[in-house]
Amino acid sequence: MRITKRTNIAIRVLMFCASNEGRLVTKSEIAERCNASENHLAQVINQLGQLGYLHTQRGRNGGIQLGRAMDQIQIGDVFRQLESNVPIAECFADVDNTCPLVEACRLKLAIAGAAEAFYNHLDGITLDQLVCGNHQLIEIMSPIACHA
Repeated sequence: MRITKRTNIAIRVLMFCASNEGRLVTKSEIAERCNASENHLAQVINQLGQLGYLHTQRGRNGGIQLGRAMDQIQIGDVFRQLESNVPIAECFADVDNTCPLVEACRLKLAIAGAAEAFYNHLDGITLDQLVCGNHQLIEIMSPIACHA
């Protein structure tokens, strides 16, 4: 199953915030570390904020931090909420569905079952499981130290 760029970036944002727990992080920091445009990040951060995964603080000293504890963020929930409006295949689309087999096709049920199994597997994974003890990830996501 292929996930959307939006969901991929959202998971990176959550992992970045979790790796920098206890401080507000900026969109530009995330963009640099996660290889994402600030424009695209703004949309993703807004959506994650609306869903309660992030707390955003505007202004000069503003930034972003997790809106929930890491162990309370199930990856399956994040995927479901971000991918729910994206059809897996053309036959799942209400609009622009030109498949002539839509009324008789059993593949749609099989694909829907596979997608649900995918999400169910991710339900068993929390953000803290992706981040805590992952020293290589923490190193990648840590702020750059200034060398005098």
